[in-house]
Amino acid sequence: MANRVSLSLRKKIPLSAAARFLSSSTTPSSPLDLAATAAPPLVHEALVHRPLPDNLGLDDPQALFASVPSSELLRAAFNLYLASCGPLVDAGSWLMSSPFMRIPVVRQAVKVTVYEHFCAGEGVKEAGETLRKMWGRGLRGILDYGLEDAEGNEDCDRNLQEFLKTVESTPSLPPSSVSFACVKITAICPIRLLERVSDLLRWQHKNPSVHLPWKVDCMPVLTDSSPLYHTRSAPPPLSDEEEADLQLAHKRLERLARKCSELYLPLLVDAEYTSVQPAIDYFTYSASISFNKGDVPIVFGTIQAYLKDAKERLVKVAEDAERRGVMVGLKLVRGAYISRETKLASSLQADSPIHSCIRDTHECYDSCAAFMLEKVAKGSGSVVLATHNINSGKAAAAKAEELGISKGNENLHFSQLKGMADTLSLGLRNAGFQVSKYLPFGPLEKVIPYLLRRAEENRGLLSTSAADRNLITGELQRRLRDSIIGG
Repeated sequence: MANRVSLSLRKKIPLSAAARFLSSSTTPSSPLDLAATAAPPLVHEALVHRPLPDNLGLDDPQALFASVPSSELLRAAFNLYLASCGPLVDAGSWLMSSPFMRIPVVRQAVKVTVYEHFCAGEGVKEAGETLRKMWGRGLRGILDYGLEDAEGNEDCDRNLQEFLKTVESTPSLPPSSVSFACVKITAICPIRLLERVSDLLRWQHKNPSVHLPWKVDCMPVLTDSSPLYHTRSAPPPLSDEEEADLQLAHKRLERLARKCSELYLPLLVDAEYTSVQPAIDYFTYSASISFNKGDVPIVFGTIQAYLKDAKERLVKVAEDAERRGVMVGLKLVRGAYISRETKLASSLQADSPIHSCIRDTHECYDSCAAFMLEKVAKGSGSVVLATHNINSGKAAAAKAEELGISKGNENLHFSQLKGMADTLSLGLRNAGFQVSKYLPFGPLEKVIPYLLRRAEENRGLLSTSAADRNLITGELQRRLRDSIIGG
């Protein structure tokens, strides 16, 4: 193995260039110190957790990266370094919306750097090739076509066809290599209608006597601790046209969920900002009642642990699902709209819906994860633990083992974005857990702005790559030394 690595390194990486890069990209400070200078305190995932014992083999980068070529590691280290630099992220965000993107050389530069690192390709075929590569390393894939914020029904219908095309492509991929499909309700329901429905749901929660004639059976979407400040007065009822559009949106989600059910492919519904989240949960949980009657749920909602009401909403949904005899499926994330939520709450002279410190967010995430793991152990729930935080990964892995959850249990998945937290992904894989990489794909102009907006909203997502960078560069330095000695 060492000889093959050395030969690969000599063929694919000029030693002098590699040595210069590795020397410049590895700092004497710890990954946590480096992260501390790169993002606002609230969005750091890695700063306040007390380190846990290494139950995932993360202290052995040689074993972690044994399946990854040196050229790929070098490219990853370089891209993660670029992504951690705030000014470069700002420049990239500006560039994506500028006329310079029409210049072929600029588009190509973006494509071979951040796009290829974080995205799976422009179409289903390219995404499938990326997924096969992941599958060859023991990682599964979550196909995520980058569509969002539709304005009208034509946009929604067109987006639905793209989501269906993605789902229908999965039988041509290696069996079990695709763990989930994804959908954004904002892509299949006009964004303005989601705002209207959310307003009415909030108003009904404030005033339970309010009747919403269009409302179908659904699990709880709001609690008394949920942010209700968006709706200060009674909203007008939906018009006949809006009610008709709402039914069309229900039918789109139903059609997509039915196709997923036919292919035994669970569907993750992404979360968004609080101004539209009640409507998104309404769609999700009403569909869950119809489709989650088996041992493995088809429709999964998303809980954002940075919200103060996250745990209460999770518990209420899980309890209601159990009462109905419905299998609850949830993806657990920390959240990615900090700036947006803070500015909106401030403009309305309301308290932020987000935990006031990162420690509370960590505690909420880990508490929600433990709660859902207990549901998995009892056979009444399914969870996708989507995190880039090493301590959360370690804690959840230890809790799963404590509860006796089989590592092959289809109701427990870990997930990270493509190009992010690869050390955690590989460590969980080596420990025997089911791990999936989120694979955003689509035309460059659609997908890259989506990722960069998330980078701007949640700098912690990129700053926590410091640990990955240090492990990767450490492994590259080891290979470089072996190559020089072996040469």
